[in-house]
Amino acid sequence: MKYTQLGRTGLKVGRLVLGTMNFGPQTDEADSHAIMDAALDAGINLFDTANVYGWGENKGRTEEIIGNWFAKGGDRRDKTVLATKVYGNMGADGEAWPNHDKLSAVNIRRAVDASLKRLQTDHIDLYQFHHIDRATGFDEIWQAIDTLVQQGKVLYAGSSNFPGYKIAQANETAARRGGTIGLVSEQCLYNLAERRAEMEVIPAAQEYGLGVIPWSPLHGGLLGGVIKKEVQGGRRASGRAADTLADPAKRAQIQAYEDLLDKHGLEPGEAALAWLLTRPGVTGPIVGPRTAEQLASALRAVELELSDELLTGLDEIFPGPGPSPEAFAW
Repeated sequence: MKYTQLGRTGLKVGRLVLGTMNFGPQTDEADSHAIMDAALDAGINLFDTANVYGWGENKGRTEEIIGNWFAKGGDRRDKTVLATKVYGNMGADGEAWPNHDKLSAVNIRRAVDASLKRLQTDHIDLYQFHHIDRATGFDEIWQAIDTLVQQGKVLYAGSSNFPGYKIAQANETAARRGGTIGLVSEQCLYNLAERRAEMEVIPAAQEYGLGVIPWSPLHGGLLGGVIKKEVQGGRRASGRAADTLADPAKRAQIQAYEDLLDKHGLEPGEAALAWLLTRPGVTGPIVGPRTAEQLASALRAVELELSDELLTGLDEIFPGPGPSPEAFAW
């Protein structure tokens, strides 16, 4: 595994991040533990989760699975950079009692203690805000985080799904308060087929020293060779990938992408991950394997070297939006 610093921090993390959203809903506990063991053995040290993972009446289940894995010992917790998230409503019925969701100081305190209990640990390395909270100011948020840092329950804070202006607002508030490190990472939707983050989010992250952790690097399977799999009688596209392929123009775009990678003798999913590793500001994409085989495929992406010819071809198929403000103003 190759390593890099997480943004402007001294924290070293692998170029791939293990996403755990499938643990519970799609992958049982035993297989989840096996995947985490394999990831750690391969050198992946940043594990990403969220308090709401497990979904519905099983919210929190994914954190419990990880906690049970830590409880097995063997330096598992010591070797893992643990990242989880706060914001979502944890009520199983979908209804939140007042102050039981979002980013008020009351909910942050409650949520972190609940996550620590499920995760069977005494601290969270990277505590991420899962969404912006339009009703809570950053002075209040940072006051809550500062307290958690002083208590040793949280080491770093990050954001997820933040627009560029909120990244700036969060870190300018932190700088004004003094003694607060502010956001050190942003987890955003970013891949070959969805490059809007290049306009504002990634430039803001780079300006303020945040590591960028892309989620959905294969865009819901769309970039993982979905057409080839259909032709070969494999798993059919679903969700975002199926919706995209229903558009003839988009299907032709994905076909061109698969044809290009076939020409270069590369697997689409591995190339899509390798492309993200070439992008400025990217720490490492989140991979969410359901099986050990999917994890092995993701690991191969770290060693891929994409030629200039291939990178040019990918840009032609999936052109980025261009820099801001030129992308929308000129």
